[in-house]
Amino acid sequence: MVKDYGNTATVNGADAKRVALRLMAEPLELGWHHCGVTSDFIGEYFSRSCGEGIDAVDARHSISYMINEILENAIKFRKGGDIDLTGSLEAGKFEIRITNRIDAGTAETFQKHLIKLLEREPGELLLERIEENALNPDSTGSGLGILTLMSDYEAELGWSFATEHASEGVELTTCASLRLS
Repeated sequence: MVKDYGNTATVNGADAKRVALRLMAEPLELGWHHCGVTSDFIGEYFSRSCGEGIDAVDARHSISYMINEILENAIKFRKGGDIDLTGSLEAGKFEIRITNRIDAGTAETFQKHLIKLLEREPGELLLERIEENALNPDSTGSGLGILTLMSDYEAELGWSFATEHASEGVELTTCASLRLS
């Protein structure tokens, strides 16, 4: 069974510039340091192909930031296994899909969070979370990265939860698209 939240559709076609990476869990244990290196590489890769009218420096930063936020969550919440990334760029639209496995409890909690997130305006939620964090410096799991992507970068985000092989956990695919300028 598959449950989708937000925008999981991709529009970039077969002629789009593409990259696919697999961060393998073994023999190296995946960690936070892989996020920055990976996101910077992909940001640099695509920023060189943006085309006329798109600021390559801004594109590199935006792409890197978006991937880093999503990849950090994938590493933080994963239940073992590899992480797959596929990115594409066509006509100034960048799209990324990051797939990893999470446990059923994490999936259920995250789905409840997404329902609330998608019902509200991201800018309002972002301000609320910033205020909550200021009042409670020990808070964790604030979701500021996702809210910043939605509010400040106007990224379209979606999540797909697949439970075909429940014994192996839930396959989570996070989809994000960004119009570069």
